[in-house]
Amino acid sequence: MTSEAPATAAEPTPDQAQAASPKSKPSVQPVLEKLFELYPNLFGAEFLPLKLGVFQELLATHPDVFERDSLKLALGLHTRSGRYLQSVAAGHQRHDLQGVAVEDVAPEHIYFALVELFRRRQRRTAEDLRPKLRKQLIAAFEASGLTYQVYLGRVQTKDLEANAWLEDALAAHGQAAAKLQALRSAFEASGKTLEEFADMYGLSVPDVRGLRAALAQAPNPAADPA
Repeated sequence: MTSEAPATAAEPTPDQAQAASPKSKPSVQPVLEKLFELYPNLFGAEFLPLKLGVFQELLATHPDVFERDSLKLALGLHTRSGRYLQSVAAGHQRHDLQGVAVEDVAPEHIYFALVELFRRRQRRTAEDLRPKLRKQLIAAFEASGLTYQVYLGRVQTKDLEANAWLEDALAAHGQAAAKLQALRSAFEASGKTLEEFADMYGLSVPDVRGLRAALAQAPNPAADPA
């Protein structure tokens, strides 16, 4: 498995799409235009993540409109487009053909989309975008609600480079969580108000915000051991 985001909705994978006959390529643009005509809320100005199995549903719903191979290729290109990957990476829900949100995007698909977008953007700039990727991966991990081990089991692949980025992000998250837990324990033992404690320790604004959020949670948000 690679870190390239899969064709998350239609289930033609990138490899399957690329394996299509060259003779089918001229039909791709008309197919995409027809999809936009039929489903402008999904294929128009905004690309929304498509529900799993939409490829088969489109064939069943429009047997006289779409040909299997050209639809597979078109959806493969669509779901690998930057706009589509951005929608997946943002964690938008998957939608059916009626435009109704029907399910969450899996954490591994969000992760793959983030990594693929990072690689595409990094190739176009000399700026090191890894710090931004680290923040995005941390946010994606936190949003998943999974433990370290479960998350790793779902998103890690044989892509050593991507695995290194992931491990770096989770290590940074663990360090931040440990620091926050230490601050919380010190605050609870201090007997001071949050303002007094922050002033005494010279806490940064992010530290104060994190501590305030931790105090609002029940009862002890200790970091999950890696």
